[in-house]
Amino acid sequence: MKWRMVPMLLAGSAMLTACTSGGATPTSMPEPLLQPVSIPQAPAPSSSPSPTPPTPPPHAGTVVMLDPGHNGGNASHPAEINKQVPAGRGETKPCNTTGTATNAGYTEHAFNWDVAQRVGAALATHGVQVRYTRDNDTGVGPCVDKRAAIANQSGAAAVVSIHADGSDSSSAHGFHVSYSNPPLNAAQGRPSIGLADDMRDAFRSAGFPTSTYLGSGGIYPRDDLAGLNLATLPAVLVECGNMRNPGEAAAMSSTAGRQRYADAITAGILGYLGL
Repeated sequence: MKWRMVPMLLAGSAMLTACTSGGATPTSMPEPLLQPVSIPQAPAPSSSPSPTPPTPPPHAGTVVMLDPGHNGGNASHPAEINKQVPAGRGETKPCNTTGTATNAGYTEHAFNWDVAQRVGAALATHGVQVRYTRDNDTGVGPCVDKRAAIANQSGAAAVVSIHADGSDSSSAHGFHVSYSNPPLNAAQGRPSIGLADDMRDAFRSAGFPTSTYLGSGGIYPRDDLAGLNLATLPAVLVECGNMRNPGEAAAMSSTAGRQRYADAITAGILGYLGL
């Protein structure tokens, strides 16, 4: 007996045969409709760059201590400001003094305070954290040793004491910058000398003459200033000029003049900081 291979009909063919067995003309099965499929597209990359984080000011976090000399209430508290305090090198000095004034009565303490505020505002625009040894111009002191301690505790990159002189000679004029000499620690050596040189250079660049009566070339090293002797950070004292000299007194008494002094001090500090 031979086996005959019969091809298997697909289910669709069997259905087609059944539908035509009655002699009707076969009809074609409709083709399935292909519907377009929408494929989500990834968003096109933005042509605008991501915002750049703001660049911090060049000296953000740097601390500078400003010491406006004297104070407005000193004159009314003689016992307090005349008491002796340590001045370094085994010496003592009065706690503080009243400071000097122009012949017309404009006081040194007011000049120092005003200039210090202007310097502080300018330094703040560079990100410098500015601190002061006193917070108004109506108090007493602080004593010179306390001012040095306040500065030392701040960890400041630079300490600048702001003053004006009161020479008896009305012809004496010009600025000078002092630092502690001979140095008592490393900070009083090269760092303080560098700060003094940068301050001197800034005053010269601003057109201020160097002192005609103290120091040489605008630099006057000293060993008798408590704030400098007790400093453990780079520190200088700036005598902006002679308040008894008519020309310098007029400049110090004017808003524009005080701004010029403030600009020079600011430039000296920024120069030392490396800007």
